[in-house]
Order: sequence, then C-alpha cells, then structure tokens
Amino acid sequence: MTTKTLPAFDAFIADLRAIWARETDTKRRMELSRDRLEVLVRDPALQKHSESWPSTEGRKNLMLHEDDDFGFVVNAVVRVPGRFGSVHDHAHAYTAYGVCHGSEYLERYERLDDGSKPGHAEIKHTTTTIGAPGVVDLVPPWAIHAEQGSDRRSCAVIIRSERLVGKVLQHNYDPDAMTVVQRSGPEQIPYRLAV
Repeated sequence: MTTKTLPAFDAFIADLRAIWARETDTKRRMELSRDRLEVLVRDPALQKHSESWPSTEGRKNLMLHEDDDFGFVVNAVVRVPGRFGSVHDHAHAYTAYGVCHGSEYLERYERLDDGSKPGHAEIKHTTTTIGAPGVVDLVPPWAIHAEQGSDRRSCAVIIRSERLVGKVLQHNYDPDAMTVVQRSGPEQIPYRLAV
C-alpha cells in the first residue's frame, strides 16, 4: 500500500527543486526558498496536519526531506510550551524558519569579542522576531540566534541549505558564562507528512 504525502508539501518540494536547479547562488536560492516557505506554512492543510506532529524536545528535528540532487534539507521542529532553546549558529549554512502552528520567538545575537580566545565568547542580544503562523525568518551563515517557545505549543518548518548533522560542527554559546563550544546539530528523526 502506497502512502500519499500532503499535496502542499509535495508541491513545495517540487518548487524548491526548481529553484535550486535554475539558481546557483546559495543566498539567492535561500531567499527564493524562503518566499516559497511562506506559502507552505500558511497552507491550512499543513497547519492542521502539524497539530499532530510529535514533540522534538531533547535536541531532535523531524527530517521531512533531504534532497539527493541539491543537498538542501527540510526539517520540522515542535516546541512544547515554555521551551527555551540554546544560543547557536549553523556554521556556513543558511536556514529559514517558518512557523505553521502556534507562536515562537527568534532571538538574534551579536558577537563582541574577536574570537581569539578558545572557548570564550562575549555576545549580546540584539533583536527578537515574533513568529506566528505564516512568518518566515531567514538566518544567514554564522548568525548567532536562538529559537524560543511561547506559552503554547508551536511547530515550524525549516529549510537548511545543506545537511549539517554528522558533517559539520556548529557553535553553541552560553551568554552568561561567556563560553562557546562546538557540537553537532539536533538528531534527525525521519518523518513523513502522510495523509
């Protein structure tokens, strides 16, 4: 028996593949992909479907699609109410976060020191973007940020310009202790948007 995938998601992946086939610049690919993600996360069927997605607490992401031809990855994250995320970057990869259910916050930080002292980092919070259904935020390479939950459950779809887990270490920051460490990103849990 063949299981069908949510039609809006199939169309989204087809659109991303078309974007990545015609564009060669990663930044431009991600800008156009962000625009397409805005359409997807506003889709009523996807929003309804996301209400049943399993929690990703414990440093997990749902792996919705990894493109064999172009290398981009589509994940989902489900945050429980009051969830606080770590301050981190995604190394040299671009990432787009699109909220499809609930609300959350994307905090951005600026590094103040020159990075010359291993394990030490001085950062300060600069801005916070409020994410609600249909809001998409594009995070460039090396941008220090944290995704925070709100007082209710939230779901977001994430596009990454490439797979990092198992390949690239990213940085995690502790603003209070003024430390930075390198570690792998969240565990990838295969998940199909079946209907």
